[in-house]
Amino acid sequence: MQADGNPIHTLPEDPAILQALLLSAWSERDRIVVERNELAEQNERLHYLLLKLTRLKFGTKSERLPDDQLQLALGDVETAIAQLEAQGEKRDPEHKREAVAKRRAGRGALPADLPRVEITLAPKDTNCPCCRAAMTEIGHDESQRLDVIPVQYRVIVTRRPKFACRACDGVVVQAPAPARLIEGGIPTEALVANVMVSRFADHLPLYRQAQIMARQGVLIDRATLAFWVGYGAAEMAPVVRRLKEIVLSSARIFADETTMKVLDPGRGHTKQGYFWVAARDDRAYGGADPPAVIYQYATGRAKRHADALLGGYRGIVQCDGYNAYKQLAGPARDDAPVTLAFCWSHVRRGFYDPAKSGTSPVATEALVRIAALYRIETEIRGKDPAERLAKRQELSRPLLKDLRLWFEAQLKTLPARSPMAEVIRYPLNHWHGLEQFLADGSIEIDNNTVERCMRPIKLSKKNSLFAGSDEGAENWAATASLIETCKLNGVNPQTYFTDLLTRLVNGWPQARIDELMPWCWKPTATP
Repeated sequence: MQADGNPIHTLPEDPAILQALLLSAWSERDRIVVERNELAEQNERLHYLLLKLTRLKFGTKSERLPDDQLQLALGDVETAIAQLEAQGEKRDPEHKREAVAKRRAGRGALPADLPRVEITLAPKDTNCPCCRAAMTEIGHDESQRLDVIPVQYRVIVTRRPKFACRACDGVVVQAPAPARLIEGGIPTEALVANVMVSRFADHLPLYRQAQIMARQGVLIDRATLAFWVGYGAAEMAPVVRRLKEIVLSSARIFADETTMKVLDPGRGHTKQGYFWVAARDDRAYGGADPPAVIYQYATGRAKRHADALLGGYRGIVQCDGYNAYKQLAGPARDDAPVTLAFCWSHVRRGFYDPAKSGTSPVATEALVRIAALYRIETEIRGKDPAERLAKRQELSRPLLKDLRLWFEAQLKTLPARSPMAEVIRYPLNHWHGLEQFLADGSIEIDNNTVERCMRPIKLSKKNSLFAGSDEGAENWAATASLIETCKLNGVNPQTYFTDLLTRLVNGWPQARIDELMPWCWKPTATP
């Protein structure tokens, strides 16, 4: 019988063979159904995770997470997605090949300064399988993978041999012992730097560091680590003092304060302390001064604590409307030693919740008007002060004038004691400071620069809960000043602290202390 294109004509006539083919077909069908169901389930789970990610990042305020918690949540969700992808690759070789090719194309180059360990995988037999003659290498394939050596503690053994003259009585020569941060102690400066950076940059409490060291067989208790940190902070104190002088000599600074719980042994619980912060960052208008930040611990939030940090300052202070800053500046006048520039971000914050709830058209309109000011700021970011000032005079000043008139009009229509009336009174009562950015192109529209400097402190507070004492909080503030200034200038805090402690214990001259500022610092050349 000739085939006419109908596949049934190609089937064998033997019943046994037909039965085997049918069983094979059913098995293949079942496999495809199972794979389809698994892919559908995986697709549904991925869709759910995608929705969850979207809500965490872009949902309503009640659904969104703070930045640090969001990073943790994103990590967990992305890990779950990767797990599903790995399972899919194991089931589908073709999908695996596509994924591998995609990873190779998009992974980028590894840093050139990382040490390389080359492993050559040659065939066991390099003789020709046909004639058994020795073969010649004509090329090779090469791949690179990022590896890690777990933290490894080592012991530096320093031997100082003594030399004596056989001809001269009592003549002995020996190299002097190297200077140490902690005389009679066991840590190198690099180890102390590691403990400090882990504590204040990576937010790893000392008791957890002690647990990590114990896993390596190094039994150092938390109290000893704290002792090391105290010595390191004391050694760095001159650098921190000079950093504070430099920041407070700037023409303009950002200022803020945040709470800090401190253990109060006399009463058996914690008390409320504060970190006062002053930051300098001129990058928004192309300024030449490098960014820097200083933290200072105080037991309270009264004006005297603001004076302790900013009392001698002369220049522009960008801040919120807290009364201590107002008293610092005194009455608003053109010749005042301190000019206060208030924060539009604080103004905007007051309208946010009412607008999101949909119950206040006034709040929604206020946010729209303030957003127009911020769009102008986005356009001029990075421009020189003169250009920024010209654009603000042309575009922002009319908007600000209309906004004030609108605020005043809305206030007349609202009950005097209503929450929205209180929100509107804030910008009207602080208008002189809120419009300062129209008079100087180097002034920012808000105080977000210093608020970004607060985030690492807040994250460290969450991990550590409280400082152990006022002195401990002071050390925390001093160390954080150097660490966060390093970050602002793209300097590795671990490398910087190691070199800084080494130089200081070896008698670095006070006259050259400015060379140790993070933006000036250069690593000691290795021989």
